[in-house]
Parts: sequence; C-alpha cells; structure tokens
Amino acid sequence: MYETIPFLGMKPDVSRLKKSVLLKFPGVCGILASAIAFCCIFLAIASYHEFEWTSNALSDLGVVPGFTMNVFNFGLISSGVLCLIFTLGLYVFFSRNTLGKIGVMLFGLACLALVAIGLFPENVHPNHFVASVAFFVCLPLALLVLVPALWQMRRASFSLFTLVVALVAAFPWLLLSVQRYVEGVAVPEMISAVAGATWAVVFAVKLFKGSE
Repeated sequence: MYETIPFLGMKPDVSRLKKSVLLKFPGVCGILASAIAFCCIFLAIASYHEFEWTSNALSDLGVVPGFTMNVFNFGLISSGVLCLIFTLGLYVFFSRNTLGKIGVMLFGLACLALVAIGLFPENVHPNHFVASVAFFVCLPLALLVLVPALWQMRRASFSLFTLVVALVAAFPWLLLSVQRYVEGVAVPEMISAVAGATWAVVFAVKLFKGSE
C-alpha cells in the first residue's frame, strides 16, 4: 500500500508515526498548560495587591476589572484547552484499559470545567459555582480511578505516585469540610491545582519520551 522509501529501502511505519504524534504533541500541551496557568495566576495575584491567601478565592481575581481579570481568565481558558489536547494523549496511552479510559474521561471533564471557570467568572451564577465544584471533584476522582488502571498495566511506581497526588488534591477540601482552617478557599484551591499540575507535567513528560 505504501511505497518503499528509495534511499532507505524500507516502508514507513505509518501506525507507529501516528501514535508518536498522538503522544508527543499532547505531551507538549500538558507541559505548556501548567506553565501558562500558573504564570497567569501569579501575574494576576501580583497585579491585585488586595488579594490575601487566607481570605480570598482564586476566582476573585477573575472579576477584578482590567489586566487582573483578563490575564487570570485567559490563563484558565487557554490551559484548559491545552489540557483537553493532553487528554487525547492520555486516552491513547490508556486505550487498552477500561478503567483507564474512564479515568481519562473524568480528567477531560475536569479540563472542560477549567475552561468553564474562565468563561464564566465568579459573578456569573450559578455557572461559575458549578464549574468550580466540577473541577475540584473530577480532578482527584479521575486520578483515583487511574490508580488501579496503572496498577493493572504493571506501572506500580506511577500508580503509587498518582495515588499520592490524588490524596493531596482531595485532602485540603476534606479538611475544610470538617474544620474551617481558612476564611477563603484560595489555599485549598492552590494545593489541589499544584497537585494536579504536578501529575500532568510528570505524565506529559512520560508521553513525550514514550513517543520517541
């Protein structure tokens, strides 16, 4: 079906090339998503001197007129879109594992929720609240589902790493439900976000290297 490459005397492995692209490009997107998200968040915080970690929510930055609002919401939307592309790579990686595919779909929902948080700022009710809850619920839940999937795939170290990240992402919210340790929710939001981003970057690098 495919012609032999003249100077190599061999046929191109098209299926392998396609899989390489489906892993490498999403891997790059996964790394970029985290970088853009946190750059924009910290730029927004730096531009709004009234922001306080203990009494604000990160989403408060999304309704401050001017640069703060624009850079914050842009960061969430763009990183969410990049994460959706990253999810395609995850789906290829887990394509032969049912639990894995379920976990990836939950992760994809978290990515969609992240986009929605940026599209519907804090003053858009109830859209923003629903999107925020969906993100912070779907993220640790997706990771927890991927734990046994990775174990089944005989990737014990990644399975353990994913479990730790899932617990770190969920713990600040579970603690907040029984003990109000801060007035605002910026702290638990950031802990969950950093945990999720750490997992995404580590796995994105795995996808990128695995495609070589």
